[in-house]
Amino acid sequence: MNTAPGAPLTLVVLISNQGSNLQAIIDAIASQEIHARILAVVSNNPHAPGLQKAKNAGIPTAVTERGDFATRKDFDRRLLQLVRDYDPGLVVLAGFMRILDDEFVEHFDGRLLNVHPSLLPKYPGLNTYRRVLAAKDGVHGCSIHFVSSRVDGGPVVAQTEVPIRADDDEISLSARVQASEHKLYPMVIGWFANGGLQCQYETIMLDGKRLAKPRKFAFTGLDETQESGKL
Repeated sequence: MNTAPGAPLTLVVLISNQGSNLQAIIDAIASQEIHARILAVVSNNPHAPGLQKAKNAGIPTAVTERGDFATRKDFDRRLLQLVRDYDPGLVVLAGFMRILDDEFVEHFDGRLLNVHPSLLPKYPGLNTYRRVLAAKDGVHGCSIHFVSSRVDGGPVVAQTEVPIRADDDEISLSARVQASEHKLYPMVIGWFANGGLQCQYETIMLDGKRLAKPRKFAFTGLDETQESGKL
C-alpha cells in the first residue's frame, strides 16, 4: 500500500455493469477534486460497459468470472488475490453485484467502501426503488458506507436525501438518486484521500472526531447537493 507522504491515494474500483460511479470518480480525479490514482478496474462481468470507461481513461482492467471457477470459494480467493496484488490504499465498490466473502472484507477492513441506493439501514439488498415506492415513503437516497461482513450493514459515512415526487417511477427516481451518488461518492473518497476519514473496528473517525451518525446531505437538483442544516 502506498503510504508515502503527499502521494495520491491508490484505488482499485470493482464494477459489474455501467460504471457510472466509476466515471464520476475518474472525473473527480481528473479535476483534482480527489488526490488519488486508480490502479485498476476489476469486474466480474467481461461485458460491463464500465470497462470501456476505464480503458478510455487509460486505466488497466481485469476480469474474473464466477463461471470460470468450480466453487464460489475458488472465485472468492481469486478475486482477493487479484485485488490484493495491486496493493491499493482503498477498494471502491461501484455497482459490484456480488457479495464479498469474509476473508476479502477482513483483509481490506477499514479501506473498503460501497455505495448503496437507499438511506440505510432502510432497504438493504436489491430492488430498493421498487420497495420504497411501494411503501409510499416521502424520501429516498443513497448511502456511502464501509463494508462489513453484514450485507449493506457496515458503518455509514454519509447519505444524500432525495425527495420522492408524486409522479415518480423506478426510472425517474433512480436517475435522481444516481445523480446524487455521483457527487457524494467522490466527496467521501476525497475525505479518505486527504486523511480526514478513517474507520477501525467499525468506528468512523472524521477530521479527528468520532462520527456518531452519518453526515446528511439534501439533494436539491441534478446539479446541486447541500449538507442538511445548511440549506
